[in-house]
Amino acid sequence: MSAMKDQPPRTTPSRYPKRAHHDAATIYPILDEALFCTMSFVWEGRVRSIPQSIVRVGDAVYFHASVGSHFFRSLAQLDEVCITVMLADDIVVAKTAFEHSINYRSVVVWGKPEVIEDHDEKYAAFKELTEKMVPGSWDYLIPMTDKEMAKTLAIKVPLTEASAKIRQGPPSPHESEREVWTGLIPIKPLRGAAVAGPGAEGIELPLHLRGRRVE
Repeated sequence: MSAMKDQPPRTTPSRYPKRAHHDAATIYPILDEALFCTMSFVWEGRVRSIPQSIVRVGDAVYFHASVGSHFFRSLAQLDEVCITVMLADDIVVAKTAFEHSINYRSVVVWGKPEVIEDHDEKYAAFKELTEKMVPGSWDYLIPMTDKEMAKTLAIKVPLTEASAKIRQGPPSPHESEREVWTGLIPIKPLRGAAVAGPGAEGIELPLHLRGRRVE
């Protein structure tokens, strides 16, 4: 892992700066756990925001879209995009509504998007994204064709400027002695049982889909 050095001031939050982290050992696992992100940028004088699936490979994050996507085709012309992810772990229930909070792990990335033309790099990114979404599925599925590859646009953003911000733990202490329940309500996502699609009702569920859960 490469540490992100010489970070500019914008990677340090103005509120609770002690919760910020700039090391790859903290940032990368959050990106690896997050299935989705929001990509924001300015195009033709207007702010755009696109929810998108995300995968990290090495020191970069990758995205995919149809080659017909107006927004994604415009990304290659930009100097910078901002990518954000947030993993919410618990609702923090305090003695007062003012002190309620969320236990979370978040990452903000700034970088210049690059369109991937190299076939092998593009193929590897698609494989990693597929395996992230449905672990163990790549070798089970019908192989991706060159025609499908040509119809899909791959975007890469190097992880050269990024920061994480994390809040974990119980509610903050409150001076009042009034008895009020405080604690945590876990809200981590879970993967439910797979549901067969049309035409697949009689096909045995493959091993990689049996009993898989997100902890």
